[in-house]
Amino acid sequence: MAGVAQLVRALDCGSGGRGFEPHRSPHYKKVNMKVTIKKLKDLERKITVSVPVDSYDAKFSSKIKNIKTKAKIDGFRKGNVPNDVLEQRYGQSIHNEVINELIQESYPKAITDNDLRPAASPQVSIDSEDSKKPIIYSAIIEVFPEIKPKFSRWTNYEEFEIKVDDTDIDLAIADIKKRYGEWKDVNREARLDDQVIIDFTGKIDGEEFEGNSSQDFKLVLGSNSMIPGFEDNIIGKKPSKFNIECTFPDDYFKKDLAGVAAEFEINLKAVQQITEAKVDKDLFEKLQMEIKDKNEFRDEISKRMQNEVLAQEKELTKESIYETLLKTNNFKSPNSTINEQADLMRKDALMRIGHTEDNAGEDLFPIDTFLEKAEKRVKLDLLFAELIKHFEIKVEKKDIDAFIEEESKRYKDAEQYKQWISGQPQQLDQFKMIVLERQLVEKLKNVLKSKKKVIKFSELANK
Repeated sequence: MAGVAQLVRALDCGSGGRGFEPHRSPHYKKVNMKVTIKKLKDLERKITVSVPVDSYDAKFSSKIKNIKTKAKIDGFRKGNVPNDVLEQRYGQSIHNEVINELIQESYPKAITDNDLRPAASPQVSIDSEDSKKPIIYSAIIEVFPEIKPKFSRWTNYEEFEIKVDDTDIDLAIADIKKRYGEWKDVNREARLDDQVIIDFTGKIDGEEFEGNSSQDFKLVLGSNSMIPGFEDNIIGKKPSKFNIECTFPDDYFKKDLAGVAAEFEINLKAVQQITEAKVDKDLFEKLQMEIKDKNEFRDEISKRMQNEVLAQEKELTKESIYETLLKTNNFKSPNSTINEQADLMRKDALMRIGHTEDNAGEDLFPIDTFLEKAEKRVKLDLLFAELIKHFEIKVEKKDIDAFIEEESKRYKDAEQYKQWISGQPQQLDQFKMIVLERQLVEKLKNVLKSKKKVIKFSELANK
């Protein structure tokens, strides 16, 4: 019916995008009504509200009276237009306004009185709008689940310990020397680990496709940054023009190309070999290291690796704790919230490759591929919120100040950083969440059982 779209938009504004919570601002007008709640599938609920005739009549009469004082209709003096004439001219629009207002006033009260926590805006339908009878409407919503955290003493989380040996340090130094090295042209066939500069154009059944070409493209052979077979077919070639055939993998992120064979015209323009950087003053400056010689360089690399290890140990342990909680706390999550999270993940993935939803087709990072991760994230968010309440965790100013003090040590001018961050409210909110999570993890360590898991530093690449 006319006017319902406006109603839904109004209710959507109240939902905040993450579920309407009227208990936080219960500024609704008093409405006499009857409410029934029906449980549908999983977290869906159907709310049916019946508003009595007298509530409708009071609003309708008030609006007619307000119009009466302003209406200008030929043949009648201002303020003396008969009600039946006003109803004939304005009745339908007033009727729609009254119904919308009654729903907007009664819906929050129905939600609050029945302790419901909607996860998204309602799907509203008018069941009866006969002004001579009670106005009846239905709202179908998904609600957030009621979660009572469980802590299993039978399921262990893994407390990670990462071992670093001399070989790991040697590999790290070798990697730095390569990354800060210089690529130089060589007059020979391309080999594994060489960098090549190419122009390429791809075709499928003789037709070009989106993203099929590039000019002066730099490619390190063995990086596996291209589809299977692409890099292998360049190895052994000297600068020249040639064609290669490759097949897109079955799980390729663009569905229309998955499993499809393509032919590429390659113009191999240059083959380059890395000349590793020397461990000297220039490299120390590039790495912002205040050191003098190779021995100090090795010590500094070892120190940085140990700092990385500490951070990784905490992160892997935290992930294991959360995985353990998800195993012992089984509950449904609202589909609307999962879809919303999946959409955010897709937008982020598109942004990372320079695309937006407007210029990317549905086959580019299909939404379905994000649903599993989105569901896990939503469950963790819901569980996180309940655990914060369960442990009565609160972040105080001194906690934030201690975190900022810790962060400031990463900068040369710690005082300047602290002054700057004090004027960054969004960043401070993020810090609050980090501190909150840290406190939660410490609480969870006290109520859950753990087992030690030792891994090598080299295994981090597989984590």
